[in-house]
Amino acid sequence: MVNLIKDLVHKAIGVRQLSKVVQEQTGCMAQLAMLQLLADPKYADQKRLSKSGFKVYSQAEEDGIIHEIFRRIGVKEGVFVEIGVSDGCESNTLYLLRQGWKGVWIDGDPKYEKLIKQMFAKKLASGELIMACTFITRKNVNEVLDEAAPWREIDLLSLDIDGNDFHVLEAIHSIAPRVIVLEYNPVFAPPIQWVMSYSPDHWWNGTDHYSASLKSYELMLAAKGYSLVGCTINGNNAFFVKNELLGEHFCADTSAEFHYEPQRFWITKAFMPGHPFAGGSLV
Repeated sequence: MVNLIKDLVHKAIGVRQLSKVVQEQTGCMAQLAMLQLLADPKYADQKRLSKSGFKVYSQAEEDGIIHEIFRRIGVKEGVFVEIGVSDGCESNTLYLLRQGWKGVWIDGDPKYEKLIKQMFAKKLASGELIMACTFITRKNVNEVLDEAAPWREIDLLSLDIDGNDFHVLEAIHSIAPRVIVLEYNPVFAPPIQWVMSYSPDHWWNGTDHYSASLKSYELMLAAKGYSLVGCTINGNNAFFVKNELLGEHFCADTSAEFHYEPQRFWITKAFMPGHPFAGGSLV
């Protein structure tokens, strides 16, 4: 029996090691494919954001692109709002928080609120981070922001709620962030305009029925004074900057047709995580 148990343990360790090797090899292959993709002449313009991406705590290259945007336009207050943050450990603003920014995290799932209170107790106690556990809708978003965010000047708004994103963003008027990061639906390539029908109690079911096309976001945000400046190479997130901040920092063409990236979710594997987030009293 003892020998059988030892044999099973050795096999289990071997499977884990093999799984780790497979994951690393998959990531390397995805990274090679990404580099080959970025060698295309369309990405040669230095004003494009595509080659600036890197991952620290974001899902893919969002951390790097956000860093590059603010390198170009400067940071004003160092304040963020992220709606749809989950537990915060893989988000578009944790890297900023660890660099001295402050802000608000909003998520509607109580289990994430509990985890955030455990892992970010020090930041919450200092007031540098505020957590609001609320299911965001078009109707309540401004009220929630008014109550949760003591800062009126917002540098970055990140929105990812897997469904009513377009409707919620369209309704926001209580803050005017300098930069907006949002999740678009890459199924609908420009010039297609498509927006998911509004449903106040919508929960994502894992299908491609969510958010809106990049063209729809371009047009809606143009009316709010924002321009599209880039997308992640995996066809997931888009970045918008206030028109008065554009200057000569970004490509002159701000259309969805110019910046659109198709669905390449597999390339996310190219952005392999580093050491696990420490959490606890360190933050």
